[in-house]
Amino acid sequence: MAGHSKWANIQHRKGRQDEKRGKIWTRIIREITVAARQGGPDIKDNPRLRLAVDKAKAANMPADRIKYNIDKASGNIDGLTYEEIRYEGYGIGGAAIMIDTMTDNRVRTVAEVRHAFSKYGGNMGTDGSVAFQFKHCGQLLFAPGTSEDKVMEVALDAGAEDVITGDDGAIEVLTSPADYEIVKAALEAAGLVPELSEVTMRAENTIELTGEDAERMQKLLDVIEDLDDTQAVYHNAELN
Repeated sequence: MAGHSKWANIQHRKGRQDEKRGKIWTRIIREITVAARQGGPDIKDNPRLRLAVDKAKAANMPADRIKYNIDKASGNIDGLTYEEIRYEGYGIGGAAIMIDTMTDNRVRTVAEVRHAFSKYGGNMGTDGSVAFQFKHCGQLLFAPGTSEDKVMEVALDAGAEDVITGDDGAIEVLTSPADYEIVKAALEAAGLVPELSEVTMRAENTIELTGEDAERMQKLLDVIEDLDDTQAVYHNAELN
């Protein structure tokens, strides 16, 4: 995986997420709702809810709002039933895109996703058309200048699968989804707090886009991310 601009790409992504905090809260509340309904309201016994609450805290969602939404979901107050659907397709330059959605209206969602692809230069694919290019894993990213030896020692001892240092000095720790929380806790206990940490779909290989192609790809991603039913967007483009 090309690593020369990974840190810049991560910082760029975080900046855009901060600009859309209101929408991020909506997505997290939806995730909390589904997690609590499927696995119960006790975060100790519900790993998916635990991760959703971690996301909520990272997004500075107040504790009382988190609790309210867990209680609301457990009581099934709003009566909505959300369905999780993943869509796949191609962006500019053949870049792979996967979109995780959560919706109460499948027909509306697929129409909106297909429209976004067709209007902004992409192509909607079939199930499995790009999924093989991504790996489901835990990912923790440390800023350039972090001690590579210390990160590697702690992470591998805790069960991490790999530690990768990019050309820009950023350090990436990869784990299985099941070991993500254990590895993250071990790193934080050692004073190593990641700039970014999540269970994600990580691109195995990347495509670098520059100039107009990068701008067009960013526009396509922005439109998809802004759809009401979008929960997460994964892609393998490095935007320069």
